[in-house]
Amino acid sequence: MRILLVGAAGTLGSAVHKALAERGHEVIGVGRTGGDLVADVTDPQAVARLYAQAGPLDAVAVAAGDAVFKPLAELTGDDFAATLRGKALSQVELVRQGVRHVAATGSFSLISGILTEEPIVAGAAASAANGAVEAFVRAAAIELAPQRINAVSPTVVEESLPAYGPFFVGMEAVPTARVATAYVRSVEGAQTGQIYRVR
Repeated sequence: MRILLVGAAGTLGSAVHKALAERGHEVIGVGRTGGDLVADVTDPQAVARLYAQAGPLDAVAVAAGDAVFKPLAELTGDDFAATLRGKALSQVELVRQGVRHVAATGSFSLISGILTEEPIVAGAAASAANGAVEAFVRAAAIELAPQRINAVSPTVVEESLPAYGPFFVGMEAVPTARVATAYVRSVEGAQTGQIYRVR
């Protein structure tokens, strides 16, 4: 399969890239500043250019999304807008435009996260964005067929504990390689409208 992987150079994206490539797929890595293709997917026009450059695809996978972490009393409207744009609206746009570029039986694999069900202090914006992604996946699945759409919802990953560990006190971390298997399941499997929770 030809797979467009957004966030391919990141902590999780690198593991997803490795897992998919090892299974014989052609992975086209996308990053904001580097990769096979460069694009800021929070910009709908950049998404259009990205698909034009990528050519025909069998799948799109997303392993990145920006969120602002601050206590609720300190979160501004702009913080919420930036988080929804960086984590939810960017992925919606990748699907909205991608349906014309992905094979009729192809798939979309988005990313949400544990904060949808297990909120933390300073995570309200991220929880809202994750919830939006999961609701979109369930709604889009009933209209996209035979194309498929799922989301991977990981807990904090071991490799990111130095940066994010203090936010996820008492939560067990998982290795990125384990999260990557959920992407393989989403890309190669037959299910749609699923949230693959990796805990």
